Amino acid sequence: MSDPTIDAARDVLAESLDKIRRGIAGLTVDQLNAKPAGGETNSVAVIATHALASTRSYMSIAGGAPPPPRDRPAEFRTVAADGFGGWVEDMIGQCLGLLDGVTFDPSIKVVRTWTQGLADDPVTASWALLYGTSHLGEHVGHLHMTLELLRPAD
Repeated sequence: MSDPTIDAARDVLAESLDKIRRGIAGLTVDQLNAKPAGGETNSVAVIATHALASTRSYMSIAGGAPPPPRDRPAEFRTVAADGFGGWVEDMIGQCLGLLDGVTFDPSIKVVRTWTQGLADDPVTASWALLYGTSHLGEHVGHLHMTLELLRPAD
């Protein structure tokens, strides 16, 4: 029997993850790495990498799995190369796969080891599920804004 909370979260995640998939589709390596707003802004590759790594971490907690190893600062130094789309597909599969067959236990508490400042602040599976889905949605919005800036002016 499926868990209605996990089923709902999976639907929301699948929609957002598909927006990332479609956002990078057809972009060249140069476009993936461009910073159209200039300065210290993030490229499409950085946004996608951070969004997917974060989602994978939070869905691990939500599903009761150990969080995967993660180098959060390195996510913001991402430079895409050929094969980036394949990596994105793999990460999308991992994010969704973490919810396969899970019976939701909202009281599970886990420490977010990838963020030193929060390492002593455990979060529940409920918090991770809600935060992970909303955080992904924010980055989908960032991705869309960055893609708008990449479009040639009419």
